[in-house]
Amino acid sequence: MEISVIWFVGLCSVLIGNGVEVEASHHIYRNLHSLQSKQLYRTSYHFQPPKNWMNDILIHVFAGPMYYKGVYHLFYQYNPYAAVFGYIAHSVSADLVNWVHLDPAMYPNEAYDILGCWSGSVTIFPGNKPVILYTGIDAKNHEVQNLAVAKNLSDPLLREWVKWPQSPIMTPINGIDPNNYRDPTTAWQGPDGKWRVVIGSHRKHRGMAILYQSKDFVHWTQYQHPLHSSGKTGMWECPDFFPVSLNSTNGVDNSMNNPSVKHVLKASFNSHDYYIVGTYMPNKDKYIPDSDFMDNDLDLRYDYGKFYASKTSFDSKKNRRILWGWINESHSVTDDNNKGWSGLQSIPRSVWLARSGMQLVQWPIKEIETLRVNQADVEVSFEFQKLEDAEFIDPSWVDPQLLCSKRRASIRGTLGPFGLLVLASKDLKEQTAIFFRIFNNHNRYVVLMCSDQSRSSQCQEVDKTTYGAFLDVDPRHEKISLRSLVF
Repeated sequence: MEISVIWFVGLCSVLIGNGVEVEASHHIYRNLHSLQSKQLYRTSYHFQPPKNWMNDILIHVFAGPMYYKGVYHLFYQYNPYAAVFGYIAHSVSADLVNWVHLDPAMYPNEAYDILGCWSGSVTIFPGNKPVILYTGIDAKNHEVQNLAVAKNLSDPLLREWVKWPQSPIMTPINGIDPNNYRDPTTAWQGPDGKWRVVIGSHRKHRGMAILYQSKDFVHWTQYQHPLHSSGKTGMWECPDFFPVSLNSTNGVDNSMNNPSVKHVLKASFNSHDYYIVGTYMPNKDKYIPDSDFMDNDLDLRYDYGKFYASKTSFDSKKNRRILWGWINESHSVTDDNNKGWSGLQSIPRSVWLARSGMQLVQWPIKEIETLRVNQADVEVSFEFQKLEDAEFIDPSWVDPQLLCSKRRASIRGTLGPFGLLVLASKDLKEQTAIFFRIFNNHNRYVVLMCSDQSRSSQCQEVDKTTYGAFLDVDPRHEKISLRSLVF
């Protein structure tokens, strides 16, 4: 029997279940009245500065997220005067939900960063001493790596930072393009006591993470080989390298390395954030991935929507690893100027290694649930009774995003579409469809998830890309669940 279930949550969401016998259980947490008083299009779930510009497509969101003396810190690209590039701003929080915006931590004023203080990462030395490595663009328009240290370690807000006078401490050599040399990672210590850090680059048609070593964090030596490289990618922006536990959902410090962990290498390219899982051998400074970037059509990504230039950090307070990413939106410059701001951060997510050891699991941090008193938080799960009715998947359907574009929410299948229409207008002319389809693939089932933004706005200048991904879910033994955080 085919059924269509429509379920309204104010004007927030519609539940769709076309062509499938489905039992849906849901929990709704909502109070949308407070939205009416907010500035147009601003969100409450996502971090963003009070006004003006935050980041652009070419750079990493943060000089670093970190936890220090009971306070969470975010350092990010910001212009306090307009919707264009400016300083590295600084905000702090006790709970990762409510933020206090401080004065900018750094701004371009030295020969080695006069054309911009750009992306980087925070490393915390033994003794709880934080330092920042960041990319500066010097007077020659070359990208170089610089160091800044906290001026007053007794200040939990770390409001003042001092640039290291001997900066730059790393410069492009050995044929490295000075325009493709940026975004140092959080550093880690090897068993020999030396610090390691990698920098994103591109050389001889290979994206790469250039490896450096240092005894004192000031004098760095480029290692003879990159930590890893690939001839199938372009420039690696905003690389990230960190361990994940094989036996626990807890996060681990960046310097942890033993048989109980694997290592994740992430790079931003092709407008997406890709990652691989593998084994790091510190004695040889060699990284062996289980499968490499762009090896197949099921490459691992953090996210399949607008999400780029991400960074993780280890939260020592709660022993978890938290992932942030930049959402660049899709409004025109005129719209950005009219609304007075541009750019925001993703919802912070806890990340850990799946039990399979092959990919990461992500989930919004627990603190986000405190916003359920004034925002929409919808959880839906689906169960199925006649999976054998699923249509067979065509072998040519290897691109999930293309498949979602061809089979939008308005096109009925045997098992699907079913999901939510988010922020749907009363007449359903404006909506964002988040839905699933199930296909039969020779005695196993393939679950496709789509986000159809073709009708998300009646404004023609807004990006209306449809995104899609195949899920590692077996509907014979698992429910298909969807959680949507709205605004």
